[in-house]
Amino acid sequence: MDSPIPQWPKNEQPREKLRLHGARCLTDEELLAIFLRVGIKGKSAVALAKDLLHHFGGLPRLLASTPEEFVRIHGMGISKWAQIQAAYELVKRSLEDTLLQGSIFSDPGHVKEFLQAKIGSLPHEVFLCLYLDSCLHLIECQEIFRGSITKTAVYPREILKEALARNASAIIVAHNHPSGNPLPSAADQELTQILIQALALVEIPLLDHCIVSKRGFFSFSQSGLIKYDQN
Repeated sequence: MDSPIPQWPKNEQPREKLRLHGARCLTDEELLAIFLRVGIKGKSAVALAKDLLHHFGGLPRLLASTPEEFVRIHGMGISKWAQIQAAYELVKRSLEDTLLQGSIFSDPGHVKEFLQAKIGSLPHEVFLCLYLDSCLHLIECQEIFRGSITKTAVYPREILKEALARNASAIIVAHNHPSGNPLPSAADQELTQILIQALALVEIPLLDHCIVSKRGFFSFSQSGLIKYDQN
């Protein structure tokens, strides 16, 4: 039988480890246990967190779980689900605020982190547009299409209209692959070229097309398939 966390040696308790060594030193189970706070009879919060991660197949799927899915787990209630979702939303908003305040080229990793947090775990495909100003600061991130992404589902004229309405100077587009494979399909590559040509008509460069999955990320720009001169 697993003993309650308060009975563990002080330096092994998740909250104390976080206080002494920082959050990066904790495992996924330990971080999740801090939100769960208490376990159930015979299981500590850490053991319960481990069971949750195993049930959902990892942290991304757990964070994307619905209330109905979450409360089916013994010992889990809507309040715990709400706490986890609130923390996750704060992370996403923090990442978006970072993009609003600085040039996307000041730390390209922020774009990847933001997109993976925002759409990487979704069970359905979405297509995002990140509209940028002349200093390459984020003006707005808009979900513009939802569903299967093809060149016929994504209408370049809609993206042009939305970009001009925001006086955007450049654009990044992104979509997710729920299948888990972030590599671009032939349709993805064709769509990218169509968007580059359409946006060029109004002198708005497409800086990147990013494809995101639960554990992967593909950038057309980093792969040399889109070229942009920052100078």
